[in-house]
Amino acid sequence: MGKAALLTFALSFLLAGCVPRLQGVSENVAPSPYDWNPHPAPVEWWYVSAYLPQEGLAFHWAFFKFYAPAGQKVAGMPARALMPYPFASVHLAITDLRSDKFTVYQKTDFPGLTGRFAADPLRLELQGCRFAQQRRAFKLDCEPLQLTLTPEKAPVAHPPGWSGTSETGRMYYISYTRARLQGRIAGRKVNGVAWIDHQWGEQMSGVSALWDWYGLHLSNGVDLMLYRIRDAEGRVKVLQGSSVSLSGVARRLEGLTMTPLSSWTSPHSHIKYSLAWRVEGRGWSLTLLPLRRDQEIRGSVLPVAYWEGPVAGEGTWRGQPVKAWGMGEFVGGGFHKR
Repeated sequence: MGKAALLTFALSFLLAGCVPRLQGVSENVAPSPYDWNPHPAPVEWWYVSAYLPQEGLAFHWAFFKFYAPAGQKVAGMPARALMPYPFASVHLAITDLRSDKFTVYQKTDFPGLTGRFAADPLRLELQGCRFAQQRRAFKLDCEPLQLTLTPEKAPVAHPPGWSGTSETGRMYYISYTRARLQGRIAGRKVNGVAWIDHQWGEQMSGVSALWDWYGLHLSNGVDLMLYRIRDAEGRVKVLQGSSVSLSGVARRLEGLTMTPLSSWTSPHSHIKYSLAWRVEGRGWSLTLLPLRRDQEIRGSVLPVAYWEGPVAGEGTWRGQPVKAWGMGEFVGGGFHKR
């Protein structure tokens, strides 16, 4: 073995001891719905979204914490050994339906490592964007958002407590499905209802898994979470959903189907998204439509594109007519940066 090869071997051996011990998802352990702290997981995110019909506004805010992907090499060395720390990024998208305007903001701490993650109580911060748990509420301050979010229902772990498969990767999944929102968006005073998510695990969304997801509020006080997970070739691997009752009890939706009705092709990434859907299950049925079509977000760190935007619809629930509103998220996958 030559000196260069010997040096490379020795360095790889030493770096192997620096690889962080990250935790995946166990099918035998359900998460606590009150666990909003950061975890030593390969991928983790916190998500706040809302469609405010009376204001003609919607927004999507996501804080991502992630480690270098397993198996990735840098100059022939394990990336996780060379960079054994988490990175952070923030996506913020605001839809103004009155002016037909969609604005996207992105922040990342690569390579500066300026993200901050604190526990008990939760506090996330990146370049002036802050999300913090304060007694019974959350504060979200990320220009142009200054919001207080007060949960109106207890948090839930969506049955069975995680999403995905061993093939696509799994994520623990908990939510506050209905929180009172107050504050300002782009200087406008707002009130309404928001959705707050927390997920952590080993799923590389947009790479090993593609999503079709809804977070919905119904006019009868019930909240719905629906999703399909597809593999990298687009084959459906998981179809799951849950309802959260007025009293905050989460139940798995039986007999769920999600049927695409129409699609839109992004002129930016050329990815085709299904945007209108017929969704139904045992005792209920809804037709859901996007309120604006050109809502694609293209990642600045990972070249992954997804559609995120306000949706509305109507149908029936237990034989009674209902209206639905909320947000849809459809992960299209990788795209070529230009």
